[in-house]
Amino acid sequence: MTHKEKWLVFAPTGLLVIGLGTCLVQWAADKKRNGHSTKEWVAAGTAALVVFNAGISLFGRGVVEKVKYDLHEKPAELDYNNVARL
Repeated sequence: MTHKEKWLVFAPTGLLVIGLGTCLVQWAADKKRNGHSTKEWVAAGTAALVVFNAGISLFGRGVVEKVKYDLHEKPAELDYNNVARL
């Protein structure tokens, strides 16, 4: 799998998982607001934060793959104005 393919998989997947985690955090907060047992809303909130942080990790991996793609697979652009003349 190339860096570009990994970037195109990880970045959107990360964004989707971040969105899911955000919804789950709201769901856990709603459980607390509606008077569910502490054990229930704490467990839901913990799971929600795990999902949210997994999304951040996936998106971060996508950013890393994008940088690797930019560095390794695109031709280097040379600024001839800053090249020291011998």
